[in-house]
Amino acid sequence: MRVAKRRHVFVVRRRSAMKDAVKEISKLLDAKKGKEAAAMLPRVYQAIDKAAKGGVVKANNASRVKSRLSKRIKAIGA
Repeated sequence: MRVAKRRHVFVVRRRSAMKDAVKEISKLLDAKKGKEAAAMLPRVYQAIDKAAKGGVVKANNASRVKSRLSKRIKAIGA
């Protein structure tokens, strides 16, 4: 149980880091700030990849989120 609690802390930390990064870039995209969003994209990809590597989210889920973000950035024309 102690190990499960400790791992849960790490999982929650990774998940919230990923979600916060995605929310932050989504706010920029909603405000039509494509250049700032494009500059932030590597940091968001890193958070998503770390979550996928740790098993917090599945690989296809991470891939889908990354794809949708890059598609939104291209649509704005950054």
